[in-house]
Parts: sequence; C-alpha cells; structure tokens
Amino acid sequence: MDSEQFLKLDNQLCFAIYACSREITRLYRPFLDGLGITYPQFLTLTVLWEHKRLTVKEIGERLYLDSGTLTPMLKRMEALELVKRVRGTEDERKVYIALTERGEQLREEALNFPEKCIPHFGLTKDEYLGLLKQMNEMIESLQKVTR
Repeated sequence: MDSEQFLKLDNQLCFAIYACSREITRLYRPFLDGLGITYPQFLTLTVLWEHKRLTVKEIGERLYLDSGTLTPMLKRMEALELVKRVRGTEDERKVYIALTERGEQLREEALNFPEKCIPHFGLTKDEYLGLLKQMNEMIESLQKVTR
C-alpha cells in the first residue's frame, strides 16, 4: 500500500479502533442504562470488582484516565452510592476508593453481560480472545513510545 492509500480513512487503524469502540459502547448502552451507569463508570466498577479497593491514581493507571477526568466521575459515583472513600489503616493520608454494598450488587447484575456481547462482535470465543491478546500487545507496544 502506498502513502496515498494509507491516508484514506478506511485504511487508518486508529479510525477503525475508534469506530469499533463507539459501536461497542452503543451495544453496551441499553444494559448500562438499565443499571443507571455510564460506560466509564462501568469500567471503574469493573476495576473495583477485581481489586476491591484502589487509590484514585491506581484506578487512573488501569483505565488510562487522568485525575482531572476521574475525580469528577468518582464524585458522581459516590453520590449514586456506588463507591466510597476509605482512609488507609496503615497510612491515614492515603485515601482509597472502595465499593459500597450497592456497587457490589451491580456486579451480580453485570456478571454475564460481557459473555452475552461476544456473539454480537461477529467473532468466535477463540477469535475474541486472540484479538484481545493482540490489542493488549498493541497497547503495551504503544506505551513504550508514548510514555
């Protein structure tokens, strides 16, 4: 493919990933609306379901979000009683974000949601896992250049 061809929108990997991300978010929307949360809130809950409690910095690192974006969202989630701030027992200066009982309950409702979505991706489970592996490798490779 020559340089002119690479400049076409349909040949831009970044655009294909961007458009795919938007379509996946659109697929998730009815489910998330049913839970009363946004996609970024769902991702935050997903990280907390896995780790139970994290600092704002740790959540930001996992989600590739800066604190200026994350802090207001966490405040909204706190108002929705999904998360709470917890002072560290070993160091009271350290503040963790932890799930509330309501945040934990949403986990049960979300448990089989990702598996329900996979068939809509037009991929077998093995293809899905292979693509996920490739995407994670690409993220790792890009971080070496961008960080």
